[in-house]
Amino acid sequence: MKLLLVLDDPRRAQAFVDYLAELGLKCELTLDDDHNVSIWLVNESRYQQALAEVKRFLAEPLHPRYQEASWKRGDGQARFSHSPQEAGWLSDVLRQTGPVNMAVLLACLAIYGLSWLGLPMFGLLSFPPRWDLLLGLEFWRAFTPALLHFSLMHLVFNLFWWWYLGGMVERRLGHGKLLTLLLAAAVLPNLLQFWASGPRFGGLSGVVYALLAYVWLSGRLNPLRGIGLPDGMAVFMVAWLVLGFADLLGTPVANMAHLGGALIGLLQAWLDHRPRPAARH
Repeated sequence: MKLLLVLDDPRRAQAFVDYLAELGLKCELTLDDDHNVSIWLVNESRYQQALAEVKRFLAEPLHPRYQEASWKRGDGQARFSHSPQEAGWLSDVLRQTGPVNMAVLLACLAIYGLSWLGLPMFGLLSFPPRWDLLLGLEFWRAFTPALLHFSLMHLVFNLFWWWYLGGMVERRLGHGKLLTLLLAAAVLPNLLQFWASGPRFGGLSGVVYALLAYVWLSGRLNPLRGIGLPDGMAVFMVAWLVLGFADLLGTPVANMAHLGGALIGLLQAWLDHRPRPAARH
C-alpha cells in the first residue's frame, strides 16, 4: 500500500475514500493517536491517477461529489471516530487552531483593543525611525509592527487568513514550521517596507501573503503533506499585489511587505520540497 494523504477529519477522509472507490481506487484508512487519518492506496499501480484526485480534493474539499459518494455507498458518517463530537462555532474555531496560531491572534486583538482605548501602542511597537536602533535593546521592534492594525476591517481580514492558513500549517506541519514562517515573514518584509517607505506601517498581511504562497506552492509540489489551496487563490494574491503597487486599492498599502512575504513563502515551500542529501556513514 502507498500513502496518499493525511487528514484530521475522519468524516471528510471517509467521504474522499468512498469517492475513490467509485473510481475503482480502493483505499484503507488508519487513525493515529492524534486523530489524524491516513489514506492508503491498495493498488499502487494506479498511484498517479489517485494523486491527481488528491490534488483535486485539496483544491475543493467541500465539493458535493464527495458527500454524494458516501450517500451512494449507504454510509454518510465516518466509519470510525475516537474523539467526542464537538458542537458550536467556538469549538470549531479552537479545533482548527494551535498554540502559536492562537497566541498571535490574541496578541493582535489585545493590541488593537488597547489602541482603541487610547494607549500609545503604535509608539511602543512600531518600527524604529532608524536602522541602528534595532541593534540595541529594541531589536524586537523589527517584528512587532506585524501585530499592529489600524482599522477593524484591516484586523478582521488579516486575522481570518492568519487563523485559517496558520492553523492549517500548524496542525499539519507543527508549531516550529508556523513559528519559522511567522518570524521570517514578519521581520524580513518589515525591513524591506521600512527601506521603501519609512516606519509608518503595520499589520499581519506580510505574514498572510507568506502563508498563502507557502500553502499554495506546497500543495502543488507535495500534496501528501495535506495542505494546499486552489490556483484561484494564487491568482487573487498576484492581482492584489498588482492593484496595491498600482495604488488602486483606495488606501495606503505596505506593498513591499506583501511582496517580501509572498517571496518568503514561495522560497520556504521550495526549500521544504528539496530532497535531503543521504546521510554519510
